[in-house]
Amino acid sequence: MSILSKKILVTCAFPYANGSIHLGHLLEHIQADIWVRYNRMRGHQVYFICADDAHGTAVMLKSKKQNISPEELISNIYQKHKYDFLNFNISYDNYYSTHSKENYDLVKKIFSILSRKNHIKEDVIHQLYDTEENIFLPDRFVKGFCPICKSGDQYGDHCETCGAIYAAKDLIKPISVLSKSIPILRTSIHLFFDLPFFSNMLKKWIFSGILQDSVLNKTKEWFRVGLKKWDISRDKPYFGFQIPNYLNKYFYVWLDAPMGYISTFKNLCKKRIDLDFHEFWNKDSTCELYHFIGKDIIYFHTLFWPAILEAIGFRKPTKIFVHGYVTMHGNKLSKSKNSFMLASDWLKNFDSDSLRYYYACKLSDKIQDIEFDIQKLVKKVNTDIVNKVVNLASRSASFINKIFYGKLAGKLIDMKFYMEFVSASKDIEKYFINRQFSLAIKKIMKFSDIANKYINDQKPWILGKEKYDQLHMISSMGINLFRVIMTWLKPVVPSLAERSEFFLKTILTWDGIKNPLLQHKINNFTILYKRIDINKIKL
Repeated sequence: MSILSKKILVTCAFPYANGSIHLGHLLEHIQADIWVRYNRMRGHQVYFICADDAHGTAVMLKSKKQNISPEELISNIYQKHKYDFLNFNISYDNYYSTHSKENYDLVKKIFSILSRKNHIKEDVIHQLYDTEENIFLPDRFVKGFCPICKSGDQYGDHCETCGAIYAAKDLIKPISVLSKSIPILRTSIHLFFDLPFFSNMLKKWIFSGILQDSVLNKTKEWFRVGLKKWDISRDKPYFGFQIPNYLNKYFYVWLDAPMGYISTFKNLCKKRIDLDFHEFWNKDSTCELYHFIGKDIIYFHTLFWPAILEAIGFRKPTKIFVHGYVTMHGNKLSKSKNSFMLASDWLKNFDSDSLRYYYACKLSDKIQDIEFDIQKLVKKVNTDIVNKVVNLASRSASFINKIFYGKLAGKLIDMKFYMEFVSASKDIEKYFINRQFSLAIKKIMKFSDIANKYINDQKPWILGKEKYDQLHMISSMGINLFRVIMTWLKPVVPSLAERSEFFLKTILTWDGIKNPLLQHKINNFTILYKRIDINKIKL
């Protein structure tokens, strides 16, 4: 590890513990994992964490429907989520749950600090109530027309069409998702976090370079409207942490969920004696903290979360990376709208690398939605991975294995040509660190084309025994160029990289490609990646 090595903590937004992981969820986790894997390859100490968002009315109602306890439901979902992420090679150092002792103790402590500093206010609110189900309706259990842009079928907390944030009672023609009845307004005493108190700090913070331009512009809109006190309580019945000294009141899930970033890392520190919790979370920390999130939860992460951290004297994020949605036929993949494909169903037809590669080809540092097209995915994977990358290894290995007993030449025929590949790493490094994965893939495939053209031009198959040394060096060049390309692709397609490492009998490291493999024994070539036959896919 170099002296320039950084200590980095990376998080993804927590998936909700009321259903399985689908392809829309996986975009964020794959994006973050590629970035994490790249940084680890460069020698940085990266700790990658996530957890199930385990509380809320939705969990309570689903467990009731299944005739099991909420605790049993979230335990079942937790195991499924861990399994799905493992199968897609998401390299978490710790995957935990917000329904934990660490999180409960932390939330209570933070609430005590906020109360002591007079950042918690009581107020009477008017809230939509379902008289048929006898329950105050959470934002996600009310639908209606957006009060700003008038779009229909919008939830009670924000509009997916225009991005407006509002209270559920402000919806036009609200309907209860539970009973399809028209809810009524009832009063209740709630607790509020005094977000406006932190306006000056937040304005300074959002202009410090931690946000993408489009995220900054969106956050500035909320300042123009004026920050509002944030409701952090919910009424019984509710599954979550009960608020100390308040009867029948529970912490709103959006208070204890972001605290899970802290408690999940704290749990990791219990498992890793080499980790110092305070080194990462104290206000003057020199470690870096990055959040990967979707564009639908910007408000919570750019305003509410840093304000809480400021109030309790903890460090704030280094940067917040925001991505768009995965869409199909122009519509967002959505569990609630039954328009999605489960991660487990994907693996019945494809491997995990295929989805990782497809998303990498589409991902940039911009907040752009990614249109999912199965035909284009199959074509892209077959063209790039099979025809270009793996074919380069296959055609070169046939000579090395059959004629040279699996041993590479002692020198390359054109070291200058090889170093042109190595030098291209500088651009690819820049693309990876800036999350411009689509540009990285484009550059990598350009050099894959150059490598294959080199083999075509050299025509090793027509060289006989009289040009034995030349044949050896040309085919060894092909293997070495394959090694460079697979090193670049290692963060994106880890399973293929692992098989390639076995074939090459070496570990693919970023700095390792500066020196080619010479007089090195490789294994016999076996199929590294099978062409996808779309006619055999059953979705």
